[in-house]
Amino acid sequence: MNSKTIAYGILRAVAIIVGVLILLWFLYKIQSVLIYIAFASVISLMGRPLVSFLKRKLKFNNTVAVVCTLFITILLFLSIFTLFVPIVVEQGQLIGEIDVNSISDDLDQLNQEISDYFNIDKLSFVELVKKTDLMQFLDLKAVPNTINSFLSGFGSVLIGVFSVLFISFFLLKDSLLLENSLLVFAKKEDENKFMRAFTKIKDLLSRYFVGLLLQVFILFVLYTILLLVFDVNNAIAVALIAAIFNLIPYIGPLFGGIFVLILATTSNLGFDFPTVILPKLAYILIGYMIIQLIDNFLNQPLIFGTSVKSHPLEIFLAILIFGLLFGIGGLIVAVPSYTAIKVIAKEFLSEYKIVKTLTKDL
Repeated sequence: MNSKTIAYGILRAVAIIVGVLILLWFLYKIQSVLIYIAFASVISLMGRPLVSFLKRKLKFNNTVAVVCTLFITILLFLSIFTLFVPIVVEQGQLIGEIDVNSISDDLDQLNQEISDYFNIDKLSFVELVKKTDLMQFLDLKAVPNTINSFLSGFGSVLIGVFSVLFISFFLLKDSLLLENSLLVFAKKEDENKFMRAFTKIKDLLSRYFVGLLLQVFILFVLYTILLLVFDVNNAIAVALIAAIFNLIPYIGPLFGGIFVLILATTSNLGFDFPTVILPKLAYILIGYMIIQLIDNFLNQPLIFGTSVKSHPLEIFLAILIFGLLFGIGGLIVAVPSYTAIKVIAKEFLSEYKIVKTLTKDL
C-alpha cells in the first residue's frame, strides 16, 4: 500500500466524519421541523382508518375525507383545551383569595390527625412545606410575568400547530408520500423490500395509535365515574390527566395515582382525617387499582397483542431497554420503535433464526 492510497484513505475517513458531523448539526438545527413531522405522522396514522371509512362507506372523495378527518382532530384537541381553560381561569382567580394562615392551619390539622391516627411523628413533608413559606416561594407577583411570557410564545405555538396540520393533510392525502421520500435512500434492488416494510409498519402503528386513543378514552370514562362518585374537585380534568399519564408505560399509572390522591386530599382539607379523608382516599385507591387491573388485563393485551403482534414479554423488555437508554421519552416511543425494528428486520435480516422467531406473527 503506497503513500497515496494511505493519504486517500485518511482524507476519505476525515470527509465522512465531517459529513456526519455536519448532518448531525443540521438535524439539530431543524429539530423543531422533525418534531412537527413526527406529530404529523402520528396524526396521519391515527386518522388513516377514519379516512378509509369516509371514502369506503360514505363515498367521500379523498380530499374531502382528509379535510373532515383533520376537522374532527381539531375539534378533539379543542375540546380537551377548553376543558382545562375554565379550571385554569378559576384557579387564577382563587390565587389572590388564598388565606395563607387558613391553609397553614388546615395542613397542621391534617398533619396532627395523621400522626395521631397512625401513632407516628408529624410528617416531615408538611413541616417542610410550612417552613419554606410556600406562598412566598411561588411569588404571586410573578404570575403576570408568566402570563406575558406565555402570550409572547403563543405565536410560535400557532406556527407549530399550523405546520403539523399542514404536514398531516398531505400525509393523509397521499399515503405514499413519506415512503417515496425515504426511498431516495434505498438501493434500486431494495425498493420493494422498503415498500413492504413501510406499508406493514404503517398498518401496525395505525392500529396501535388508534388502540392507545381508545385506551385513554376508556380510562378517562372510568376515572371520571370514580372521581365524580367521591366528589373530587374538577373530576373530569383530573380524570383526563390521569388517563394521559397511562401513555407512559408502568410508571405513568403510578404518577397518575399519586396525582389523583393528592387532588382528592386537597379537595377535603379541613375535614376530619379518620372519618372523612382516610376512608375516601382508601375507596378512591381501591377503585383506581381496579381500573388499572382492567387496563392491564383487558385493554393492554388487546392493544399490544393484536395491534403490534408482539408477546407481552417482548413488549416489557423493549420498554425496559428503551427506558434505560432514553429515559421517559424512551418509555413512550418503545413500542412503536420496537415494532418498526421488527418489521425492518423481517424484510432485510430474515435469514437469521432469531429474526424468524421474533417476526413469525408479522
